[in-house]
Amino acid sequence: MTAELHMLTGAYALDAVSDADRAEFERHLGECPACRQEVAELRATGARLGVAAAVAPPPSLKLLVLADVARTRQLPPRVPVARRSSRAKTWQVRFALFGAAAAAAAAVLLGITRTPAPVDSVLSAPDASAIEGTGEGHATVVVSRSRNQAVLLASDLPALDAGHVYQVWLIGPGGARSAGLMTSEASQRMLVADLPRDVDRIGITVEPAGGSAGPTTPAVTRISLA
Repeated sequence: MTAELHMLTGAYALDAVSDADRAEFERHLGECPACRQEVAELRATGARLGVAAAVAPPPSLKLLVLADVARTRQLPPRVPVARRSSRAKTWQVRFALFGAAAAAAAAVLLGITRTPAPVDSVLSAPDASAIEGTGEGHATVVVSRSRNQAVLLASDLPALDAGHVYQVWLIGPGGARSAGLMTSEASQRMLVADLPRDVDRIGITVEPAGGSAGPTTPAVTRISLA
């Protein structure tokens, strides 16, 4: 029986033994320095492998989750629930989205390897809200009026030739002002922009390479912030 117990070091280190075998093996560990050392080494190796394989969630991952939430109809509650403030509901949704993003990070590769500070600032704002756009592809903007910033994620937009780019416009009573170009060639395009108080719409147009001083084509995607 002792010889068989020596062979359980790997399974024990991975917590892959039955309760009965674990109890017996732990009694054996008290009498076997060699097995104690081997278990310690295996656990240390497992910890190093876990750290080496860890993947930090990219900033656009949460926006993708937010976009899916905005497009997915929720099931009605099965039992009556007490009314809660909108602020409490917002925090519950945000907490759930952070958890979903972290859980999915290891399975999604979006080409972004670190979280820019402005993106994190907007997503962590207490008043952050997600708004879905209409038109070509899928577009979701996360807005924080307290931060005066917005993070725009657009996906599945039609591919453009080398002579054109997508340009984002902040639109208000005073007209349209450029927020920048979405020049990424990836399927997901992200842009962080300052958001003046008078802006009530966002539009995405196709412009010549390098961008334009003002929109020259109808918006392919529109988002109302009202």
